[in-house]
Amino acid sequence: MTDRITEFANGPYVFDVIDDGPIDGPPVILLHGFPQRATVWEGVASRLHDNGLRTLAPDLRGYSPRARPPARRDYRMGEIVADVVALIDTLGADTVDLVGHDWGGAAAWAVAAGHPQRIATLTVASMPHPAAFVRAMPRGQVLRSWYMAAFNLPKLPEWFLSKLFRSPGGGARMGLPEPFASQLYSDIVASGALPGALNWYRGIPFWGRADRRIGRVRVPTTYVWSDGDFALGRVAAEMTSSYVDAPYEFRIIHDVDHWLPEARPAEVAAAIVDRVGA
Repeated sequence: MTDRITEFANGPYVFDVIDDGPIDGPPVILLHGFPQRATVWEGVASRLHDNGLRTLAPDLRGYSPRARPPARRDYRMGEIVADVVALIDTLGADTVDLVGHDWGGAAAWAVAAGHPQRIATLTVASMPHPAAFVRAMPRGQVLRSWYMAAFNLPKLPEWFLSKLFRSPGGGARMGLPEPFASQLYSDIVASGALPGALNWYRGIPFWGRADRRIGRVRVPTTYVWSDGDFALGRVAAEMTSSYVDAPYEFRIIHDVDHWLPEARPAEVAAAIVDRVGA
């Protein structure tokens, strides 16, 4: 684990990685969500480096230019989990501390549940355990998640999001802080990442039983939720504890919406450091 990693492969796909911080520090893998890139972690990562941690933030499937399969079935959760495990293998680490936000959080839950021997600790922001998410649907979560069905429509989401992201203030209307709001069009649309990013949603109908049955997590875990999250409600957040059979903390960040790594990097970093240190 002495060399920097700028890319790794899983089968025919090659993923770009931002590897930074103390080269001999405990490795922390940071998984971004939608519609984000690895750069979303910059504010969090710099604080982790100050605490002696090495960070590896990949551009995930659909976002990395050399890892954008067009078929929806190629975005099943099992494929995404295999991508993360391939990064751990490339790193040569027995275990890593794993962090995820939004869709990256869903992937992190799945990796920790399926490969607990490779994960030292888990910190997830803005994505409850997927089983808690499903259980919360009839208790108001379905109203918050309407866009997941809308994103499965053909072509219309690309047209609408391209127009939104291009428009002045489009990212800000989504609640994104600067500089991420103004970079949204170049990072996602102009770079060609939007179809692959949407395929995370469009791949859900192709999930098999193994993809859907994300089991209980048996590694020390922190779940970070914001009480202003427009996409994810309190019910699923509070249910998440019942899916962790290990030391667990539910940490609430107040008066902020869904975009925690961008808007509150210091508090997200503190949650990670506390979990890794514990």
